[in-house]
Amino acid sequence: MAHLIQRTCEYLLLKPNVLLKFDIRCGHRLRGRAPGIAKTLRERLDEENAVDPDLSKPVNIGFPALKPSRSTQLSERLEQLKAQRNNPELERQSRERKLNVNLDQVREDWLKTSGPFHIKRVAEHYGVFKHLFGSAYFVPRVELKIQYTLKDVIHPVRYGNILKPSETQNAPSVEFDGRFNFSGDGKTEAKEQFWCLLMTNPDMNVDGSEKEHCHWFIANIPNGDVSKGDVVMPYLQPFPPKGTGYHRHIFVLYKQESRMDFSQYQQTATYFLPGRSFRTLDFYRQHQDSITPAGLALFQCDWDASLPAFYQEKLQMQHPVFEYDFPAPYIRDQEWFPQRKPFNLYMDKYRDPAQIRKEYLVRKLAKTHPFDGPEKPLRFPNAHSVGKEVPSWLRTEIKKNRLGWGRINDI
Repeated sequence: MAHLIQRTCEYLLLKPNVLLKFDIRCGHRLRGRAPGIAKTLRERLDEENAVDPDLSKPVNIGFPALKPSRSTQLSERLEQLKAQRNNPELERQSRERKLNVNLDQVREDWLKTSGPFHIKRVAEHYGVFKHLFGSAYFVPRVELKIQYTLKDVIHPVRYGNILKPSETQNAPSVEFDGRFNFSGDGKTEAKEQFWCLLMTNPDMNVDGSEKEHCHWFIANIPNGDVSKGDVVMPYLQPFPPKGTGYHRHIFVLYKQESRMDFSQYQQTATYFLPGRSFRTLDFYRQHQDSITPAGLALFQCDWDASLPAFYQEKLQMQHPVFEYDFPAPYIRDQEWFPQRKPFNLYMDKYRDPAQIRKEYLVRKLAKTHPFDGPEKPLRFPNAHSVGKEVPSWLRTEIKKNRLGWGRINDI
């Protein structure tokens, strides 16, 4: 017998493909390959939707980001540290916890160093470049200061913050450095510069197409003075329909080479929605030799109670409401002897819900006095016994009614 076992082991060792491998997890035998060998869903989708990396490679369409020399940055930091260490007043204020940090100076330094790259990462997180420019991107070099004002309350536009339609009814105030020097030498441009500002919503279009909705278009802004620019499309407040979630509203600032003619996009009627269909990618492709994106800001907006009146009075259209059509729950066929299932809940699965609610309401009204009202709830519901002769399913139902759980809340 030992000789037979030895020969069998030698045979299996010489031919390992004879062995059948069964992967078992938590007592269950797995079908197919093991998780460490089989491809994940993401890997399978990447194989089916393979894209040429040369064609999908991101392209920078903005101004190049200037990188100062490492030695210059190091010398500036050392000089600053040396000046702070030799300042006894600064040390005394820090020790006494009276030192105030200038947040405006911190923000200015942040915008000069890593701020534009952080803004770019935020825009990538919200899918701004993908849905506006396809495979292109840019580093926002110019800061946009956008503020909405409602009853002396300022609502700034940051990089993805949430604003309501009632807070964005009027056009915002926009400020930026119109003489920004992209060479990085710290000097301002002497000659007159022109800019154009667009506000678009890539998450909505009234005609159901894949285009965006342009809410604001101002061109030929001289030296950053938005009030002197040419209004191509007047401002239109955000109006996301009910049930569609948050909509991204994106401000993109373009640097023009000179004064340009955008009469093909001209719109005089504020509430004519078909004329506001817009596509940023087509717009940039047509004028890519004359404009360069330089600034970016965005906010998110969802439905509020002020929009029904806006749809009916301003847009002269019915207020749209979108609801998700949930599929009916799957109910398996009835069994002759259902095991480990509550009797009442199992039978209610195959009955009309309206009839169930009606019967429950009748039982509830039968215990309600017409003048004194319903019975007062027990102060300690779990302290009162139900009785051993009561079935388990009915005992559970009585406890749920006492505690206010389940179907009692539907009536």
